[in-house]
Amino acid sequence: MKTITIQIPDASLAEEIEQIARETGKSLNQLITEAMKQWLEIRKNKQSGEIYHDMDHLFGKWSQEEFEMIQGKIDSERKIDEELWQ
Repeated sequence: MKTITIQIPDASLAEEIEQIARETGKSLNQLITEAMKQWLEIRKNKQSGEIYHDMDHLFGKWSQEEFEMIQGKIDSERKIDEELWQ
């Protein structure tokens, strides 16, 4: 096991970390180790450029007709009423 010393110059951040450790019943070491693992995993996923499709079914897709209808409504909302700006 490797030992790493972390200095946290921001007192409020240190207090928040300690509070979370108390609330979760974890040691500071456990909490920070878990946080670093999560951060590294997120970073790794961003760097890989991997695209996930596990939630695609929650969003659905528009047909061309639905797209044109919605786009038409958006376009009509973007029209500037010249009388209001005089």
